Amino acid sequence: MLDLTYELPKPKVIAGAKHDWELVIGMEVHAQVSSNAKLFSGASTKFGAEPNSNVAFVDAAMPGMLPVINDYCVEQAVRTGLGLKADINLWSAFDRKNYFYPDLPQGYQISQLYHPIVGEGEVLVELGDGTARMVRVERIHMEQDAGKSIHDMDPNMSFVDLNRTGVCLMEIVSRPDIRGPEEAAAYIAKLRQILQYLGTCDGNMQNGNLRADVNVSVCRPGQYEKYQETQDFSHLGTRCEIKNMNSMRFIQQAIDVEARRQIAIIEAGGTIDQETRLYDPDKGETRSMRSKEEAHDYRYFPDPDLLPLEIEQAWVDDIAANLPELPDEKKARFIKDFGLSDYDASVLTADVESATFFEQTAKGRSGKLAANWVINELFGRLKKDEDKQITDSPVSPAQLGGIIDLISSDAISGKIAKDLFEIVYTEGGDPAQIVEERGMKQVTDTGAIEAALDEIIAANPAQVEKAKVNPKLAGWFVGQVMKATGGKANPKAVNELVAKKLGE
Repeated sequence: MLDLTYELPKPKVIAGAKHDWELVIGMEVHAQVSSNAKLFSGASTKFGAEPNSNVAFVDAAMPGMLPVINDYCVEQAVRTGLGLKADINLWSAFDRKNYFYPDLPQGYQISQLYHPIVGEGEVLVELGDGTARMVRVERIHMEQDAGKSIHDMDPNMSFVDLNRTGVCLMEIVSRPDIRGPEEAAAYIAKLRQILQYLGTCDGNMQNGNLRADVNVSVCRPGQYEKYQETQDFSHLGTRCEIKNMNSMRFIQQAIDVEARRQIAIIEAGGTIDQETRLYDPDKGETRSMRSKEEAHDYRYFPDPDLLPLEIEQAWVDDIAANLPELPDEKKARFIKDFGLSDYDASVLTADVESATFFEQTAKGRSGKLAANWVINELFGRLKKDEDKQITDSPVSPAQLGGIIDLISSDAISGKIAKDLFEIVYTEGGDPAQIVEERGMKQVTDTGAIEAALDEIIAANPAQVEKAKVNPKLAGWFVGQVMKATGGKANPKAVNELVAKKLGE
């Protein structure tokens, strides 16, 4: 059972010219479902294909073409809902959202407004300062993506690429529970992490596979608490939606900029218009895109080409029984089973690949030592090497585990271990064999260490006298012995002999 005891973070407060203001943020995250085919056609979803090459007749809205539901996309949506501890609706339905875009040939988007497939869920968002907030998820619905208009290929014409048209999206809608820019970024990061663990979305924000519409409003201190008590939105300010954000950094910047814009208008006696806005990172401003439409503006109605979607509880239960271990559970297990700190467990469970690498490395070994080598040595070296990912690591869990085994058995010192790690990283090979062939074994023969120490003591009588007066200077002798033995001397044995000799 997870320990969900946590302290709430304080809301972000922005000082206006007249008053203090608090932020209220809700998110609508569009996550592209990981599937080989689109939601209503068999066309490929592969990214980077030639423009308009992944387009079926139904995607192009050819006359007489009817949509056919991709049941794997439905399964992925259900899996996502279960991963967010949400209610799964056994009966859901598709609607047509009518609007004209040149990159949506049908002239409408097939979506779910009135009867989504997933109901209320939750996401625990932990922040770096030890606080956390439970963000409520209102719903998850499936819908088809639009294509892409390209405006920079010709000075006089725009081009349309329909490859994305019809790709299945999950729109994950949160309640307005987020209270600051950092929390918003942390929420996206946690949601992305869960989706990647589930395998339902790859979370690639650069490719547009995960993007967010951010709803921002401001209110006076105390008003949000009234909203929480009553769920009456009149206690909150008018929200504006910042559209299509696909960068954690820009999300934080846009929220701060938009909040300050709203505060300036309100304090000058104006009112906030509910609208959709775009963030311009170059100018550091948001600008109006269109007035915020309501459901009736889109003339929603049930899609006549698609029957209501009915799924069985037994099917949902089977998906639930086969869910992978999720980040919070894995983190709790790492802390319990391997004795890791909260921070180390968080770093190691940040993504599935890192968690798997660590667990394979730590199997049958000291969890703390394995965590130290994975986080500090391997991650540090990968970052230095042009930010390589763990999946591209030249060092395998077996090789890193072999280095840890040599340390644990006192075959090599910590310093030699770092040299060995670099050899394995750049050249490969079996760590034990490398140590044997290159004479890297630790010197544990106290006689040999003592002989080296006696030579150093004899050559440095003045330093001996200083160390006897100030024991802290004994470290100099330890360093000299390590240097004389090429770093191979057992540090523990060296320290004990130095203490003994200088204490005589």
